Amino acid sequence: MDTTLTNLLDLDPAQLVAYCAELGEKPFRAKQLQRWIHQFGASDFDSMTDLAKSLREKLKTRAHVTAPDIISDNTSSDGTRKWLVDVGNGNAVETVFIPEENRGTLCISTQAGCAVNCRFCSTGKQGFNRNLTVAEIIGQLWMAEFELRRTKGIEPGPKGERQITNVVMMGMGEPLLNYDPTATALKLMLDDNAYGLSRRRVTLSTSGVVPMIDKLSQDVPVALAVSLHASNDELRNGLVPLNKKYPLAELLAACKRYLEFAPRDFITFEYCMLDGFNDTDEHARELVALVNHPVYGINCKFNLIPFNPFPESGLFRSKNPRIKAFSEILMNAGIVTTIRKTRGDDIDAACGQLAGEVKDRTRVAERMEKMAEYKTKFGADFGKIVEIRS
Repeated sequence: MDTTLTNLLDLDPAQLVAYCAELGEKPFRAKQLQRWIHQFGASDFDSMTDLAKSLREKLKTRAHVTAPDIISDNTSSDGTRKWLVDVGNGNAVETVFIPEENRGTLCISTQAGCAVNCRFCSTGKQGFNRNLTVAEIIGQLWMAEFELRRTKGIEPGPKGERQITNVVMMGMGEPLLNYDPTATALKLMLDDNAYGLSRRRVTLSTSGVVPMIDKLSQDVPVALAVSLHASNDELRNGLVPLNKKYPLAELLAACKRYLEFAPRDFITFEYCMLDGFNDTDEHARELVALVNHPVYGINCKFNLIPFNPFPESGLFRSKNPRIKAFSEILMNAGIVTTIRKTRGDDIDAACGQLAGEVKDRTRVAERMEKMAEYKTKFGADFGKIVEIRS
């Protein structure tokens, strides 16, 4: 394809208005075009029947709508669906869809590889290759939404039942180290003329890039999840090297600032449970003290993640009774705590697993409202410890 053509998946709403202005078109044409692309999944300009024929002819010679190609498409016995998508030059990333009774969550990648190199994450062992473009990020959502609809025979367009209700930026890569394309993709996810997702239904997961957390709070504050994984700086330095640059006190202070602009009144802390490494009662008590600190303490929930071992890490998964005991200490301290269920094991779509040449640290966090609200809705037993199948 001619490299001078503009991929319209790269443009957020304001950029698409500016692009149409360059073509001599009024702003409402950008809204029409955006609806065709993101609500109907259209890539053929001739199919965009309410656009003036003259505009369609201009677009044919100047633009295209192209998402990354699908290399493989696998569905788990539990309904989890994983696509391996080609992002060029021998690179591929994974996109994972997790269906549940009342929602469908898509986990999106933002980089090919990852430079953060967390010890427990297999993606980091591959090293970093490159940042994804806007089209490669939002293209995962565009591709998945309309592939899911085609599979179920659901019509495109706003009248068709939306398949993806939640998005988590938790796949391969550190989103805040690919800030501008990630922020642009987020704006498209939230725009009513595109996907119209609520800020509460879009979650970005970060290992703790403090300056970019502050920037995100001003540009496009969605729900925030932080890969914490340790209760003190010494421990976290060995697990998340970025902690040496942005230690826990700075990270929690940034999270506290973020809450002033966030769509939720809590931050989710992700905590990978590592046998004999970060899973003792003392570690749990340190976490309680950390989030209750008089200066940078913060309203939060914990999502405990059973580790998916891989040989290079030298780490092992905490035993189920240990995870349960750890969670009880947090819950008894009044901290909302969930234990992530493993999904998609049989197609290697669980956290940290690998398909072919791509190792994925998918972190699909269950989101919840404040515990009191959920107990009102679902009954007093909501939030009790989740048993994990061995």
